[in-house]
This record gives sequence, structure tokens and C-alpha cells, in this order.
Amino acid sequence: MPFNKALGLPNTPASGEVSRTVLDNGLTILTKEIHHAPVATFWVFYRVGSRNEGPGTTGISHWTEHMMFKGTPRFPNRVLDRAISRVGGQWNAFTSSDFTAYYETLPAGEIDLGLQIESDRMVNSLFDPDKVSSERTVIISERQGAENNPTFLLSEEVYAAAFRIHPYRHMVIGDMVDLETISRDDLYAHYRRYYNPNNAIAVAVGDFSRETMLARIAKLFAPLKSGPDPRPVHRAEPEQRGERQVTVEGDGETAYLVLAYHAPNATDTDFFPLSVLAAALVGAGGPGGGGTNKSSRLYKALVETELAAAVGGGIGPMIDPPLFTVSATLRAGGDLAELETALDAELERLLTSDPVTEEEWGKAIKRAKAAFAFGSESVTSQGSWLGFSEITAGSYVWFQDYLSNLQKVTTDDVARVAANCLDRRRRTIGRYVPSTSKPKDRGTEEGTL
Repeated sequence: MPFNKALGLPNTPASGEVSRTVLDNGLTILTKEIHHAPVATFWVFYRVGSRNEGPGTTGISHWTEHMMFKGTPRFPNRVLDRAISRVGGQWNAFTSSDFTAYYETLPAGEIDLGLQIESDRMVNSLFDPDKVSSERTVIISERQGAENNPTFLLSEEVYAAAFRIHPYRHMVIGDMVDLETISRDDLYAHYRRYYNPNNAIAVAVGDFSRETMLARIAKLFAPLKSGPDPRPVHRAEPEQRGERQVTVEGDGETAYLVLAYHAPNATDTDFFPLSVLAAALVGAGGPGGGGTNKSSRLYKALVETELAAAVGGGIGPMIDPPLFTVSATLRAGGDLAELETALDAELERLLTSDPVTEEEWGKAIKRAKAAFAFGSESVTSQGSWLGFSEITAGSYVWFQDYLSNLQKVTTDDVARVAANCLDRRRRTIGRYVPSTSKPKDRGTEEGTL
């Protein structure tokens, strides 16, 4: 059996527990038996996303994802759509800043189709020049559609201002200039560099025998050769030394406001206190999302007083330090400067006279528990979170321990992290102003962009 001899086949865990195995070619395998329903899911995560891109190649990971659905010699284009539908399954993929993921969720007796699909397209995707050309049109249209959304335009400017060095400054969809010039050879080289077993994590969750599943994954994936070690990403963002501001003017009748602060990554001990702070401020519930934010501070202060139509934000777990955001949508007929003043006043009150209370802490924990349950109730979502955690935090245990780590947070921890994170010198303010109105001039330490 071609498993890493140092790890070997694990002792058989109980149903519901996760096992981690590594093949000799470097493929990491996570398996979890769940026998509640005759369903199984199979995921393959690749350690490549927009974080691995630079000028000239932005958007290439997302475009590669699209090409992975265009066929192999064994499974020509569109054959798999019919095969998946025929057995009542579903399949999809997505690209993020930190990774690209593919999955199939099928009746348990049909899950082998998912394993065959992923082992085949890991090495045999065609990247036909005609399909590359047609997909360029599709992705450019996707980018143009995003540009019709004011919040996308504002986010793009905010991230570009907040990150001067780190590739998180680029949107996953990529810059238009790169989408127009990336070639078929560029795409195929990207595929061959990153789509290898040593850069991948396979996750199987559902109604199966663990030993049988591991043996089948090994049979299909073990013959695949390891690839070159991917280029490491060492682009640490330098300390921000003054507030930055961006103003975007565009179509529409609604104004938006975003405050973005540099924040800790998923493995930083301050990530969990900041998650509690996010729950108290805007109602962000952590993994899984969902729920209402009507009990949050900023909803009460800004929405209930009719300064804002909506508030949002939060922090996402990421490999490198991300942004903690607070956002507000201006109510029709409102004044953006007044909304910004009120938002700043609430943040100042949090830092000086009214820190997060025990009651708010309790609500944050309850919200996180509900979000956790909502976000992990299906085999598909469990497969997603296990692979996500393995890449983002270095181990699937991060997701398993999420609630216990959150429970350890104290109100003193939240106050300390709030003081560190909500520093005006380390934030970027973004304003979207409909073209019919003009923003008021506001100074900045680093200059208005």
C-alpha cells in the first residue's frame, strides 16, 4: 500500500472522527465517516489562489479552474455534467485568495465517479486553445458584470490601497489587462506548476468504509507523480503608518462606506478575540455565517437610528494577515459624512468608555455556535471546512476546535485586541459615492487616493 511509511494506515477511528493520511507522492487525504444518510462528498483542494499571482497573471487561478471543466481525453467536455446529473449528484468548484477547490457530492454508491474525475483532471486536462479563447470571453464578461456592482468596485479600491505589497491586494477575478493578455501557455504552465498531488488535499466525508475509501483513493492517486515544489509566497505587508482613504464615484443611487483594518491571520491567537469583537459590532457569526445582526452594536446605533440601511463586515480566516472590515450602506436621503461620524463615534466609545460586555460576549458565542451548526450540517459543508482548515490554518483541527477556542476568549481579550486592531493609523477608509453627489474633502496622513 503506497502510504507514507512514517504515518502508515491510521488506527481505525470511530465514525464521525477525522483521519489524516499522506501518500508517498505527497497527497494529503482526510476522511470522515458519517452514516446519517446514503450520501458522500469528495473534495480536492489545491494550495493555489490569487495569493500566488502577481502583475501579469492576476486571475489566472480562477481561469484555470474554469478550464478544468473543459474535458480530458477520458472525459470529454460536457460528458461529466450528464454523468453527474444522471445519478442525482452535484459538482462545482471555486477559487479564493488562498486556494482552489473542486467537489462532487453523490449518492454513496456513486462516489467513485468523483474520485475518478479528480484523479483524471489533476493530470490530463486538455486546455484546448479554442476553449481557452471562448473562456476568455466568459471571464471578461464576468469581470464586467462585477464592475456593475458598486460594492465590488469599492472593495477593489480598498484592498489595493490597504495592501501595497501583499498579493491580497488583487481581486480573485483578476485585472482586466491580464484577462486580455494571459495566453494558453500561461494557463497550462500554471496548471502544471500547482496541480500536483504534493500540492493537494483530498477530502472524503460521508457514508463509506474508511479503509475501503483510503484504498480506492490510493489506487487512483498514488500513481500520479509529484510535481515541483510551488513557489513560496513571501510578500509580507509592511506596517501601515497612516490612515488611507479612497473614494469611488459611479452609477447608482446608493452610497457605501467601508472601514478596513489590518488583522491577524487564522493561526494567530488574536484571531478568536477579534471574531468575538466582530460578532458584537456587526453580528458576524464565524464559519457558516447566517443568522441576524439586529442585536449588534452598529445595527442599533446606525440602522435603528435610520442613518444606515444596513451594516456588515467581519474577519475571514486566511493564511496571511487579512483585513477586518466594518461596512455600512447609507439610507436613501442620508448624508455619508454624518454616517461616517456616527460610525467613528461608536468605535471610539468601544475603545474608551464602553467595551464589549459579558452579555455581548455571551451572544457572540451563541451566534457562533448557531453559525457553526448551520455551516457544518451537510457532508458537503463538512468536506469544505476540513479542507479549508487544512490549507488556511495548517490542520483540519482548527475547524474542530473553533468553538472551544472561541469559548476561551475573555472580555479582556476582546478589549485588548480591539485597541490593537481598531487603530486609525492602520486603517483604510473607502467611500462609494453615486456620481450625482460629491464627497466632502477629508484629510489623510498618507494622502487621498
